[in-house]
Amino acid sequence: MKGIVWTEDNALFWRYDNETIRIEPHGKDSLRIRITKQSGFPEQDWALIKVKQEKTEIRSDDDGASITCGNITAKIDKYGYMAFYNADGQLLLAEQWFTADDPDNHIPLMIYGREMKPNLGEKLCKCAIRFESNDNEKLYGMGQRQMDYMELKGCEFDLAQRNSQANIPFVLSNLGYGFFWNHPGYGRATFAKNGTIWTADACSVIDYWITAAKTPAQIVERFTEVIGRAPQFPEWATGFWQCKLRYKTQDELLSVAREYKRRNLPIKVIVIDFFHYKYQGDWCFDPEFWPDPKAMVDELHDMGIELMVSVWPTVEPNSDNYAIMKEKGYLVHTDRGMRTTFNVRGSTVFYDPTNPDARKFLWETCKKNYFDPYGIRMFWLDLTEPEYVSYDYDLYRYYLGSSLEVGSYYPVASVQAFYEGLQEAGIKDVISLTRCAGAGSQKYGAVLWSGDVQSNFKTLKIQVKAGLNAGLSGMVWWATDIGGFFGGDPSEPEFRELLIRWFQYGVFCPVFRLHGHRKPHNFELAKIDTGMYDFDVSGPNELWCFGDENYDILKELLFLRERMHEYIMAAMKKASADGTPPMRPLFFDFPNDEKTWQIEDQFMFGSDLLISPIVFKGQREREVYLPVGKFWWNVYTGEEHRGGQNLMCDAPIKRIPVFTSNKDLIALFE
Repeated sequence: MKGIVWTEDNALFWRYDNETIRIEPHGKDSLRIRITKQSGFPEQDWALIKVKQEKTEIRSDDDGASITCGNITAKIDKYGYMAFYNADGQLLLAEQWFTADDPDNHIPLMIYGREMKPNLGEKLCKCAIRFESNDNEKLYGMGQRQMDYMELKGCEFDLAQRNSQANIPFVLSNLGYGFFWNHPGYGRATFAKNGTIWTADACSVIDYWITAAKTPAQIVERFTEVIGRAPQFPEWATGFWQCKLRYKTQDELLSVAREYKRRNLPIKVIVIDFFHYKYQGDWCFDPEFWPDPKAMVDELHDMGIELMVSVWPTVEPNSDNYAIMKEKGYLVHTDRGMRTTFNVRGSTVFYDPTNPDARKFLWETCKKNYFDPYGIRMFWLDLTEPEYVSYDYDLYRYYLGSSLEVGSYYPVASVQAFYEGLQEAGIKDVISLTRCAGAGSQKYGAVLWSGDVQSNFKTLKIQVKAGLNAGLSGMVWWATDIGGFFGGDPSEPEFRELLIRWFQYGVFCPVFRLHGHRKPHNFELAKIDTGMYDFDVSGPNELWCFGDENYDILKELLFLRERMHEYIMAAMKKASADGTPPMRPLFFDFPNDEKTWQIEDQFMFGSDLLISPIVFKGQREREVYLPVGKFWWNVYTGEEHRGGQNLMCDAPIKRIPVFTSNKDLIALFE
């Protein structure tokens, strides 16, 4: 049963029967592993980009072989069993086998560490790889997940894109490694006490990447090196973004912008949401409600406000673009049943951004209707999961294959279309808002927001953890709908309290955006027959709509965000340089302080601000942990404290606890 070992092009190969393993360097201290039972390896790299070829040291003997790239070594024995070690020889990750093949580890369950079972009648396989579990391990990342956990050990994950869920299958381990499952299709990941399992329902190769480093910062730096980093963040985008579902007319939107300016409130972006067009797939202004877009955009620019417009990827038969897109194959197919894949104000089909010609068609349409005549350069790419009527991934087929095989690439290709188009048009500081992201979306100027979440304290608490894991997964430009999306009555005291607490948290998010579908809704005008809520008549969502007391608090927070501009830009520049998320868990900066690995409700914003959000109704104080190794100052009282202790801090409605390790920053809060 001994496999054949050979080297080729700086890579180690192992083969037995029809299984071939290829292990090669991919980035500093990192290895890429591919396993197949086909005649060769596909050329598709998916999320991994080309990087400098690192040197390796390869050894082999009668017992097996090893390959070392910097701090990481992969060993494969004569049976094909693989394990990974750091530079100190410590075991990081090992395959888990339960078979009779290995006389030294005889467990006759016939459960294999690697499996590739062909789907009936297809070349594509259902693949799985199993690793041993470590009781002392903590795992973080996996993109954006709507759950009340930041630490992931003991969890199971659907490897798919959904509204409010961004699947980026990367984990950072406290044991000193990062692991990326380089597969864009549907599957599952299980981090159980008795083993870790990664599966893909339809693929031709098991493909993963692993790195070893001493700190979380180094792990994230290695990961973002091989999937790409965010470009330079636009200077003007650090400020406040005003949005709601929805401003229906040109006059309504301009009246809001003018009121912000009349009140001398800082505002950098205002957003036109969906259905500013007549039919889905038109991607242009409906002149009935938007009679003079050029005058509107010019006035906004004179006020120092950028305009962002929503672009849905849905196309309905009534649109002039439907016929040509269907003719050219630019729409998502269904393998069975009706072609309709979404139903909001009409039966629609999603466009297919995995087709490069479809991407070009959509961009050129938006360029003709928004960019060329009006200079609009900011686009809100909504529904980029995409949000199907049902998440039956075996039903949908793209240009590149079944959704089972390539579905998680959809949101990446969606932002790629606009990034490349805007770059070609001469816009260098591209920034697009998107409701979903896949591995590498950040390199196309994507701001991920956490989806259509509920307006309540429970959901606010979850967003804190979701945002931190998203940042660790490469999505350094991140935001929430401040106040939550679904619900919230501006006249109700409970929602007003929630909005203040969410706004206080939002000030310290990379992107600062107010959005939501506020009450009261006019349900008499709602599309009751489709089960949808009313898009036309929703409540107010501007700073002056939540009561006089709240207005004073919100106003001060706006100016605080403005004063933080240089600090935020420094954090954004570092994110572009080495992948460091501006908003990150305490253990990222203080990995040697064991207590920081236990804390999920505080975070660092940049290198010197420690933020402790308030996420419970009626809470007016909370415990704050100050990490070891620094002195910390309360930015509101100026009190100095030594790190390594817990403090009970006041949290009146007008502020949340914030500490700094740089005393000069206190001036920002005065």
